[in-house]
Amino acid sequence: MTQTSQWPVPADSIRYVLPAPMIKALSEHPLTRELFPVAFGHYRKALGHHMHREHHRDNLLIYCTDGRAFLNIEGSPYTAEAGDLVLLPAGVSHRYTADPDNPWTIHWVHYTGPLAEAFHRYMGFSDSVRVLHLGQQPRVLVDFNGLLSVQQTGFRSKGLVHAANRLRQLLTAIPLTLDASRNAQQTDLDTIHNFMREHLEERITLEQLAELVGLSAAHFATRYRAQTGTTPIQHFLHLKVERACQLLDTSNQSFAQISASLGYDDAYYFSRLFKKVMGQSPSHYRHTNRH
Repeated sequence: MTQTSQWPVPADSIRYVLPAPMIKALSEHPLTRELFPVAFGHYRKALGHHMHREHHRDNLLIYCTDGRAFLNIEGSPYTAEAGDLVLLPAGVSHRYTADPDNPWTIHWVHYTGPLAEAFHRYMGFSDSVRVLHLGQQPRVLVDFNGLLSVQQTGFRSKGLVHAANRLRQLLTAIPLTLDASRNAQQTDLDTIHNFMREHLEERITLEQLAELVGLSAAHFATRYRAQTGTTPIQHFLHLKVERACQLLDTSNQSFAQISASLGYDDAYYFSRLFKKVMGQSPSHYRHTNRH
């Protein structure tokens, strides 16, 4: 039997667990034995939802559409927020707790079968990638809701065979959804970088940048680093240093004037940042490149 959480399901949420005889039948049926669901559901604003599995017997895929939860997967901490897809594979110890101030809303499915690991790789998961950010994707919700369509069929074999193949449809659609999401994320990066270039004379905050793409500061910083390999504030500093180099090359402004034009009243402080990025002081840079 699958080990679902014991969270008390309210009227607006659903937990659907297949009986052991039906799980056995799916494991033997030629159309389902390679991959099949054992439980699935939808929890709305799951306040108090928590689970700890030391020995997980099946695979669990969770799609968060609202709110937040805190996870620990084999000792590594994660935060799941709206748009995140979380995989908890068989055999991987984990625990998760809904944020008490902003509990997550999730669609989820427990499943098993010999092809599960191949599907995980196909979706883009690995030992080092447990969470994928899809964003808000109606297509994924349609596929999750397709599993729930077998409710009130009395555990009929044909309905469950159909659900097993809806599961395949859900898993194979994830890479397509990711491609579309990454294109949207590239658009987000363009928006952020354009904003930075247009505000080089200011001191902008992480919160300002996160607001541009509708994310919390922490989630934005994590996503930005995953996409670019650096932090947004570090990139903004590099743009400022680039501009400072250009002004040192092409103008007679003092470094204090250049610093002020880039939002730094303390020229000594910006000089230290400049040297950290460029490996030389502003005066040495100007002298070297003009002689």
